[in-house]
Amino acid sequence: MGNKNIKTSKKEIVDYWFSIVDECGLSVDASEAHERCWRCGCEMSLERCHIIPDSLGGEDKASNLVLLCKRCHLENPNIADKDVMWDWLRAYGTSLYDIFWVKQGMKEYEFIYGKSVEEEFAERSITDVNHFDKIVKEQMRKTIFHFGHPYLNSATMAGVFRVSLKMWDKVN
Repeated sequence: MGNKNIKTSKKEIVDYWFSIVDECGLSVDASEAHERCWRCGCEMSLERCHIIPDSLGGEDKASNLVLLCKRCHLENPNIADKDVMWDWLRAYGTSLYDIFWVKQGMKEYEFIYGKSVEEEFAERSITDVNHFDKIVKEQMRKTIFHFGHPYLNSATMAGVFRVSLKMWDKVN
């Protein structure tokens, strides 16, 4: 991961893939593929990630590399079938930048509490999303990054939604 020995440049990777791949369904478009993670779409430092891992015979060439943030690089599929990587990238595609991890937190919320954030909104007749967003932002300031990771994990995001709904209930 983040292997400094990879000789293929990030530009070569972007140029190769976005000359042959349709960007529809990905979390990044060609114009920003050099600065945004191809899975989550977040703008951050990118690592060159083998599609077929080096240890499974994957080569150091643009056709076997994608650009992922460290967080997504840790989660990518490590299997000797290139289609699995592209299936994984497209499965997580989101049309708006910087909401991927919020969506993951919403999925985690539903897993933990058995109902979606949208269902919680409907039960409370929450229509003022801007007001609720202010509560969420206030609650996010009261969190910390887990073990020094520079992001809030999905469980923390789910907790932020839960506490924000409790705060909404107190005020309304």
